[in-house]
Amino acid sequence: MDTGKKFLIAVDNNEISMRAVDYVGRIVGNTEGLAICLLHVYPEPPPYYFQQGHTLAEYVREKEAAAEKIFTQAKEKLAEFAIPEERITTICRQSAAEPPSRTILKMQAEGGFDTVVVGKRGVSKAEEFLFGSISNAVVREGKGFTVWVVG
Repeated sequence: MDTGKKFLIAVDNNEISMRAVDYVGRIVGNTEGLAICLLHVYPEPPPYYFQQGHTLAEYVREKEAAAEKIFTQAKEKLAEFAIPEERITTICRQSAAEPPSRTILKMQAEGGFDTVVVGKRGVSKAEEFLFGSISNAVVREGKGFTVWVVG
């Protein structure tokens, strides 16, 4: 596959994420040899989850079911730009004891993606200072590939 045609798009259940999917569709459209991977990263369960009698397996099933809905929406959006479903793969991962940005970067390295696409969340400066920004971390720590940040 030619370089520059493997895209990893981080998606979640928000408008900005779908805006990023839309942007990729508009820019690359029906490019020959294009491959897109939709990545949904979810956090570890909060401690109270287990205190309420739930299991890790239940948590994973819940998160994977939610991810499937997100993937379906993203695939439908990409289809509007003549990107066939067979060119789209999906990955759903728990960010185990690490920030989501680290999981995104690991997936990029494992898959050899040329371009990583993330949405820019509308967080305040105070929130960004306290919790960090996924898009900022991917830009800052990513090396050897292109990062698109869509707002």
